Amino acid sequence: MLMRHVRACNNAPSPAGLLPFRLGDAQVGWLAPDLAQALTFHPAEFHFDGRGVAMAARLRSPAQRSDALARLGPGLARQGFGRVRGELFDIRATAEGPVLGTLDRGLVPQFGVIGQGVHLNGLVRRPDGLHVWVGVRARDKAVAPGQLDNLVAGGIPAGLTPEATLMKEAAEEASLPPGLAAQARRAGRLSYVMANEEGLRRDVLHCFDLELPEGWEPRPDDDEVERFELWPAARLLAEVRERDTVKFNVNLVLIDLFIREGMLGEAEAAELRPALDQGPA
Repeated sequence: MLMRHVRACNNAPSPAGLLPFRLGDAQVGWLAPDLAQALTFHPAEFHFDGRGVAMAARLRSPAQRSDALARLGPGLARQGFGRVRGELFDIRATAEGPVLGTLDRGLVPQFGVIGQGVHLNGLVRRPDGLHVWVGVRARDKAVAPGQLDNLVAGGIPAGLTPEATLMKEAAEEASLPPGLAAQARRAGRLSYVMANEEGLRRDVLHCFDLELPEGWEPRPDDDEVERFELWPAARLLAEVRERDTVKFNVNLVLIDLFIREGMLGEAEAAELRPALDQGPA
């Protein structure tokens, strides 16, 4: 059943028990009570009121907020609140809203802040039907080791657009030439809200499709992926439907692809389509 993957990624429909987190008047995230308690020891940076937790009013600019969060990040990580990964994500109240600050990627789920990423479906159309390139994730990855992934996927760093991120990740992960990667077309946007060991993931996925010539093969250019395999789309659909070998959010990207390619029945597609965008606006 394909819907089980959608439900697994949307296991936190209600923020019950979490405290709103604000930058200025804009709510940007949700905090678990234990993290909120830890922030009470930093009164110069955080203010508590009946509306939840906010960064101090004196931190008015995105740069000031970013600097304060960066200073506190290592200490919070040592207390068990996420980990510092050395990559900044933009903080926004909505997926398309203005940047209100930045936060280390490893702390984004702890603060319940929207995280955004890009996913690329690498498609090969053969006489015997559609084929899809999949990556086999490295066995030492912290998340979903050894599971199947898209041809290219990655978080959107602070200051970059989805398109710029796609070009960067395409070269790093699959050795895609810039001219070929630039032919990718935007296919849609998915979202979900998921509570897991990282915290609260409020993720927005920008999906792209790229038609690739038969005979071209991707090549890993970093330590993210062990190898790439070209799967018949029908086999990949059966894998997603019957097994749990695909990275959790990649299931959603592939389900969206199967719908757009007309590979699902009308009733199933009609049930799944609205469920693929349940997360932050």
